[in-house]
Amino acid sequence: MPNTLVSMKDVTKIYELGKTRVPALQGVDLHIEKGEFTVIMGPSGSGKSTLLNIVGCLDRPTSGRYQFKGADVGDRDFDKLAGLRNENIGFIFQSFNLIPVLDVVENIEFPCLMRTQRESAPSLRRRVHALADEVGLTPYLKHRPDELSGGQRQRVAIARALITNPELVLADEPTANLDSKTSEQIIAIMQRLNQEKGVTFLFSTHDPRVTKHAKRVVTMADGKIVQGTPLAA
Repeated sequence: MPNTLVSMKDVTKIYELGKTRVPALQGVDLHIEKGEFTVIMGPSGSGKSTLLNIVGCLDRPTSGRYQFKGADVGDRDFDKLAGLRNENIGFIFQSFNLIPVLDVVENIEFPCLMRTQRESAPSLRRRVHALADEVGLTPYLKHRPDELSGGQRQRVAIARALITNPELVLADEPTANLDSKTSEQIIAIMQRLNQEKGVTFLFSTHDPRVTKHAKRVVTMADGKIVQGTPLAA
């Protein structure tokens, strides 16, 4: 299936807390195609963030099979996982995770500077400025994070996630720290990028403002997918 980005089969994740085993994911099947705008719903503790961490190669499953673009990734070491993340996956976090001492331009370009093969500085800066303009940040390019509103910081996070031209963007509660108006603006930006550029988005959220825009909603409870379309035929 050439259009498949994520394929999970019977994935589990168990955390060891002393002598206690805490099951975070229990037999999850999930299939994400290119161009999807999909939301993972569920209450706190349902496994949403754990699932995104595994999809984003920030963590590895305890058991089960995970393939990204048709290749098994579950047994790769952390260096190889880091390379896969940097080349293929963008992240948008609810806490923004911007670097305080860097301005908007520097925060956006940072993931590209971590690559082994770097593009030229002029080319990268042109792309940063174009992307900043797309998300409405042109007036704030020299501002540092503490000089920006919550919505502006989230726009920086979106631009930073997209600067590497990722196949997949993961957004963990992207509207959690934003008011209603700003949330709608941020969702509209991501929806436009999905529709116009074909960027694939996978969200974890319990915010109905995000859910109503989703093309597909997958509901989780107690580490399991309990509703939705978890695996394509």
